[in-house]
Amino acid sequence: MTEGNFVDYVKMHLTSGNGGKGSAHLRREKYISKGGPDGGDGGRGGHIIIKANKNLWTLYHLKFRRHFKSGHGAAGGKQTSTGANGDDVFIEVPLGTVIRDTDTQKIIFEITQEGEDRIVAQGGKGGLGNVHFKSPTRQTPRYAQPGLKGEEINITLELKVLADVGLVGFPNAGKSTLLSVVTAAKPKIADYEFTTLKPNLGIVKYRDYQTFVMADIPGIIEGAAEGKGLGHYFLRHIERNSTLLFLIPVDADDIRKQYDVLLDELRRYNPEMLDKDRLVAISKSDMLDDELKAEMKKELDKEFKGIPYLFISSVAQQGLVELKDTLWDMLNKDIE
Repeated sequence: MTEGNFVDYVKMHLTSGNGGKGSAHLRREKYISKGGPDGGDGGRGGHIIIKANKNLWTLYHLKFRRHFKSGHGAAGGKQTSTGANGDDVFIEVPLGTVIRDTDTQKIIFEITQEGEDRIVAQGGKGGLGNVHFKSPTRQTPRYAQPGLKGEEINITLELKVLADVGLVGFPNAGKSTLLSVVTAAKPKIADYEFTTLKPNLGIVKYRDYQTFVMADIPGIIEGAAEGKGLGHYFLRHIERNSTLLFLIPVDADDIRKQYDVLLDELRRYNPEMLDKDRLVAISKSDMLDDELKAEMKKELDKEFKGIPYLFISSVAQQGLVELKDTLWDMLNKDIE
């Protein structure tokens, strides 16, 4: 999937169908001149329904279609026949999609499970036919209810990527390079900041044909939690990753400080992110010889006390097997 095809934010206008009007028909047959009311109810207006589709990874299919309208219910008929319901409209979205009211910014619901479907705009109720209004004192009511109008709503779809491992780091930390090496994904790679502007997903192949999903999240900058840069667009994709892999280049001015800044941005955006499992990968370690690496390890053992870390090099293919082993153990530690 190319970066241009990854769409994670779509606004749309929805109009559900009106209910059909009830019938005010009076029964008229041969030899029965005054048969009384027999008008049926109107049909329900069509709903607009959001439906989960596990085979979708993006909202790209909705990018150029911003208006959805469901069918109106049919009017009731004679002989108490109910009008047909309006056609429902289904909007398929990937797992991890948040549906938000655009006008109030309130979250309506989230789609997280395969097969899940939720009504986002309810069709109008059909009107009652005149048969419902007959009584001993009013035996031939010549009126019926009109159908109720459908709902009209502006919604925003926001996709939060569902992945097992989320790559977290400053711009140009080597996240895209790592993803391209350990998966079959082909993200854009270049030697400048913000090469990646959309998340990239890749399947990491592990031993015995097992796999897990890794997401390359666009680089975080200081102040991202306040929306600086494209902070909110980036950070929301990390919310649903079960394990966070912090990628910090070995030539960073202060490795521990970079880690603390990244962690603080996550905390300020959503404190629950600190409950996720974390692993620090020191990237570009092929720049170090064994002596320098041993010396740096002594320092990092003190600075990252209790925090797991390891040295890797995507270009030189160093430490990647250990990285996959560690991530796999972290993802499956609760499985007996």
